[in-house]
Amino acid sequence: MSDWVPKLVALDVDGTLVNGRNEMTDAVRETVRAVRDAGIEVVISTGRSVPGVMDTADKLGFDDGYAIGSNGSLVFTYRPLELLRAVTFDASEAVRSILERMPDVLVAVEEVGVGYRVNRAFPADELGGTITVQSVDELIGEPVTRVIVRSPEHSTEEFREVVADLGLTDTNYYIGYTAWLDIAPVGTSKASGLDFLTQHLGIEQADVLAIGDGNNDVEMLGWAGLGVAMGQALPEVAAAADEVTGSIDDDGVVDVLRRYL
Repeated sequence: MSDWVPKLVALDVDGTLVNGRNEMTDAVRETVRAVRDAGIEVVISTGRSVPGVMDTADKLGFDDGYAIGSNGSLVFTYRPLELLRAVTFDASEAVRSILERMPDVLVAVEEVGVGYRVNRAFPADELGGTITVQSVDELIGEPVTRVIVRSPEHSTEEFREVVADLGLTDTNYYIGYTAWLDIAPVGTSKASGLDFLTQHLGIEQADVLAIGDGNNDVEMLGWAGLGVAMGQALPEVAAAADEVTGSIDDDGVVDVLRRYL
């Protein structure tokens, strides 16, 4: 694929564009901007909600663009925000199953474009936008685009075991690097969001480059014409990709993007 140049680049945020402190290096910022200036569509593709996407866009210095948010539940343009697609689902059964096993977990549902509604406060800086506290019944009383379940008291391994035993059905879910669970509508992923967006833009799947590092990137990396996993990605994420680049600490995304400049 030495002469191949993508028409669209889909970039995960956490662990790809920014580190665990939400910091972006100058090299990453300048390289991503150069790719866009070269005429290649750059799409932020993340588990973050709209405010989190806007934070990333600000770091990149982007005033407008396309984005995949909430692990594919949202496809939108920004500044102004225009939803191109929003997929919702009834999360009540999944949330109640989790609360039966882990009654002390924190639960958040996305309020699109605003922030989150939560049953109790999350650890500082883990959620973006405006936060409103409600009862669990209020949180799951209507269809939502995304649910987050957080259990600061559990280790990631303990949390994985409990979630695996729950047998969550009719949902698509991802476990993060911490005891963090993202629940999305069944069949919804960054890949499904990108599939919708590329059809909207008239871009072929084979012309997409995707870069990511998390469990929620597996579908996207397998779907893209070229999927690249970051160096710190878990083995199952790396296995879904066509190749592996350097880690977030090495600005691995820069090494990939500079090929096309």
